[in-house]
Amino acid sequence: MDKNLKIEGMTCAACAKAIERVTKKLDGVVESNVNFATEKLNISYDPLKVRVSDIKKAVEKAGYKAVEEETTVDSDKERKEKEIRLLWTKFIIGAIFTVPLLVITMGHMFGEAFGFKLPIVIDPMMNPRNFALIQLILVIPVMIAGHKFFTVGFKSLFRRSPNMDSLIAIGTSAAFLYGIFAIVQIYGGNTEYAKDLYFEAAGVIITLITLGKYLEAVTKGKTSEAIKKLMGLAPKTAIIIRDGIEIETPIEEVEVGDIILVKPGEKMPVDGEVVEGSTSVDESMLTGESIPVEKNIGDKIIGASINKNGSIKYKATRVGKDTALAQIIKLVEDAQGSKAPIAKMADIISGYFVPVVMGIALISALAWYFIGGETGIFALTIFISVLVIACPCALGLATPTAIMVGTGKGAEYGVLIKSGVALETAHKIQTIVFDKTGTITEGKPKVTDMVVTDGIKGDELLQLAASAEKGSEHPLGEAIVKGAEEKGIEFKKVDFFKAIPGHGIEVKIDGKDILLGNRKLMVESNISLEDLEETSHNLAGEGKTPMYVAIEGKLAGIVAVADTVKENSKRAIEQLHKMEIEVAMITGDNKRTAEAIAKQVGIDRILAEVLPQDKANEVKKLQAEGKKVAMVGDGINDAPALAQADIGIAIGSGTDVAMESADIVLMRSDLMDVPTAIQLSKKTILNIKENLFWAFGYNTLGIPVAMGILYIFGGPLLNPIIAAAAMSFSSVSVLLNALRLKRFKTAR
Repeated sequence: MDKNLKIEGMTCAACAKAIERVTKKLDGVVESNVNFATEKLNISYDPLKVRVSDIKKAVEKAGYKAVEEETTVDSDKERKEKEIRLLWTKFIIGAIFTVPLLVITMGHMFGEAFGFKLPIVIDPMMNPRNFALIQLILVIPVMIAGHKFFTVGFKSLFRRSPNMDSLIAIGTSAAFLYGIFAIVQIYGGNTEYAKDLYFEAAGVIITLITLGKYLEAVTKGKTSEAIKKLMGLAPKTAIIIRDGIEIETPIEEVEVGDIILVKPGEKMPVDGEVVEGSTSVDESMLTGESIPVEKNIGDKIIGASINKNGSIKYKATRVGKDTALAQIIKLVEDAQGSKAPIAKMADIISGYFVPVVMGIALISALAWYFIGGETGIFALTIFISVLVIACPCALGLATPTAIMVGTGKGAEYGVLIKSGVALETAHKIQTIVFDKTGTITEGKPKVTDMVVTDGIKGDELLQLAASAEKGSEHPLGEAIVKGAEEKGIEFKKVDFFKAIPGHGIEVKIDGKDILLGNRKLMVESNISLEDLEETSHNLAGEGKTPMYVAIEGKLAGIVAVADTVKENSKRAIEQLHKMEIEVAMITGDNKRTAEAIAKQVGIDRILAEVLPQDKANEVKKLQAEGKKVAMVGDGINDAPALAQADIGIAIGSGTDVAMESADIVLMRSDLMDVPTAIQLSKKTILNIKENLFWAFGYNTLGIPVAMGILYIFGGPLLNPIIAAAAMSFSSVSVLLNALRLKRFKTAR
C-alpha cells in the first residue's frame, strides 16, 4: 500500500535522510522516500505488518511530525502563508536587535573613518562592563526568536541524526557561551576580553539564516504554483436538478448519477455526459488545447472545463478523487514527490555531510589552536565559520525543486510526466517508436480521392456510393457515408441490398444495378478496370484503399478511403530529427501501406505486419541494439510495448489501460507534445546539473576557505557573518535557478 504524509519540522536534506532511515527500519515498510522540497513522505508498506500510526510514531521519535496531507488548496495555502509570516516576524525581531548590536560592536572600529563614536556609557575603553552587558541584552531576544534552531538542532544531535539546525545551534551556542565566559572575565577585572566578545556573530548568523529561510519558503511556494493552479480549477459548488428544482450543492456532495445544470461562463463541477442542450467548452486548462470543443447530447464533459456559450444539463459519471482533474493532480503530485536517479547521489552525500562537517570544524579549530599557535578566539572563528557555511540545504533542494517546476510546467502544456525517473530517462532517448493507427494517423478512415469515368460527376458517384453503404457496418463504408454527410449530400433510396463477404456489396438504386467493392468483386463480375488500372495502383501505393463503383456492368469510378495522417505528425517527426532522435513506426498493416504513411511523415524505420502481441518484442529488439527506446501509443494493444519501453508515452485520446502503462501522458492527441516532453526533460536535467554543480561547488570551495586555507597564504579569514550570508544565498540561488524553468517554451 502507498501513502503520502506531510512532514513538518524539516530544515535540510539531512532531516529528510534521517526520516527515511527510521521509517525504512520498520518491519513491513517496502520503500520510503522523503522529498525535502515538497515536504512529503512517500511510503510503500504492508498494512498487515505496520500501521500508519506506527509510521507517524517513528517520524515523531526522529524529531519531526507526520500528518495527513491537506486535501484542499486553501488549507495548504493557509499553512504555507502562516509559516512565511512567522519567519518574517522572526526576521524582523532579529533585525531590530541585531542592527544596534552590530553598530555597538563594529561602531568603535569604524569610528575614526566615519566620525562615529559610541556614547561614553557603553564605550569599551571607558565602560567595558556596560559594553559587554548591552550586547548580551540585545542578543538574548534574537536567540529567543531563533529558538527553533536550538530545540531542533540539539534534539537531532542527541538522536545521532545531526542536521543543518545542529550546525547552526552548535556554532551560535559556542559564540554565545564564549561571550558569557568573556563577560565573567571582564567583571573579574580582565577588561582585555571586551575586544573578544562574539555576541554579534551569534545574532547576525541567526537573523541572516532566518531571512534565508523566509526567502526559501517564498521561493519554494513558487515552485509548486502549477499544482496550486490545478487544485484551484475546480468550482466549489454545483447546481443539481432534483425533482425539477435547482439546488446549489457543495462539490463534495455531488454523487454519480446526479443531473447538473451549467450555465454559460460557469465551470463544469465534475466529469460527466451531456443529457440535454449543446455548447462549446474550453478545455485548455487541462489539455492545453485553446480551441473550444463542441459538446452535444452523449458527449463527455471534463470537470473544471469552462462552459462557453450554451446552458447544458449533464449526468455526473465521475466525482471526487475519480475525476480527470483529481487524477491529474495526483499524477503531478506523485511526480513532484518522486526522486530521479540523479538525486540519489545528493541524498547519500547529505546523509553523511553534517557529521563529517562537524568533525572538520572541530579538527580545524583544534589544529589552529594547538599546532598553529593561534588564540582561542581565532580557533572559535574557524569552528563557527566551518559549521555555518557547510549547510547541505542547497544539496537537498537541487533536484526536487527542478523536478517540481519541470513537471508543473509540463502539466501546463498538457504533458503529464508521472515520475522523476521518467523525467530523467526521457532526455536520454535515442529511438522513438510510434504506433501508426490513432497515433501518427487519425485512426478513422476518410474519403481522400474521387476518380470518375466519363458520364458521371464526383458528387454523383459519392451520392450513389454513400447511399449504397448506408446499410453497411464496414468501417470503409462508414467513412464513405460520413464523407457524403460532411458535403451535405442527400441519400437516395436503396431498393435492393446484398452484402458479398470479402468483396463488397450489390445494390439497386433508381432501378440501376450498382456494385461497390474491391478489385476481386470487379474481376469476378467481368467488369473491365483498364481505364483506371494505373490510377488504382497509384492510390494503393499511397496507402489508400480504392473502392470501385460499377453501374449497370460498367466501371463508373473509384472512391479512395484512407486513414489520414494527423495534422502535426510530420512536424513532430521533423522536430525529433532535429534533436537527432531516430523515429520508427510500428503497425499491423502491410508493408506497402506502412511505407506510404512513412514516406508522408519522414519515418526512418518501418516495423510492418506486426501482430499486437508482438509489439513489445519489437521494442525489446531495439533495446538489444543498445538504444534507449520510447514507445508512443494509444490502444490496449500498445500497453505491453509501453511498459517494455524505457519510456512509454500515451496519447490522451487513448485508452485508460494505455495511460496506466505509460510513464508520460499527452493530454492532447498532438504529436508535437512528444518533442516537448523530451525538450522539457533535457532542460530539467540540465537545470538539476547546474543546481548540483552550484551546491557541490559552493561547499567544496566554502569549507576550505572557512578552515583558514587562504589565511595560511596571507589571505583573509572568513568571518562567520559572511559565512551565514553565503549559506543562505546558496539555497536561494538554487531555488531561483530552478524557477528559470518556468520560462520554458515549447517547440511549436
